[in-house]
Amino acid sequence: MWQPVAMTGHSLFVRHMLKPGHESAFDDLVAATLPAIRAREPGTVLYLVHTVVDEPLQRVFYEMYRDQQAFEEHERQEHVRRFLDARTQHVESITVDFMTPTDGSGV
Repeated sequence: MWQPVAMTGHSLFVRHMLKPGHESAFDDLVAATLPAIRAREPGTVLYLVHTVVDEPLQRVFYEMYRDQQAFEEHERQEHVRRFLDARTQHVESITVDFMTPTDGSGV
C-alpha cells in the first residue's frame, strides 16, 4: 500500500511573459542552456519548461533542486548567469514563486 513520504527539496515556479516576436529567440536561448544544466548540475532534480496553451507569449519553468545548496550552486553556474543576462532582452516580466514540496508522486 502506498504511504506518504516526507519530501525535501527546493522548488521554483517561474512565469516569463515574453515580448511579442521574441518567442523563438527565447526558446532558442532555453534550448542552448538546458544541455549544460543536464550535464553539470547533479543537484537539479527537475527543470521543466512549458509553453502555456492559448498564451503563446508565456513560458513557465518548474524547477526542483535537491536542496537549497543545490539551488545556490545552480545560480552560480556560468551557463545560468549567461541565460539570466540574455533573457532580459526577450522578457516583459518575470514572476517567481519559491515553494517547498510537501507531497507528491513520480519524483
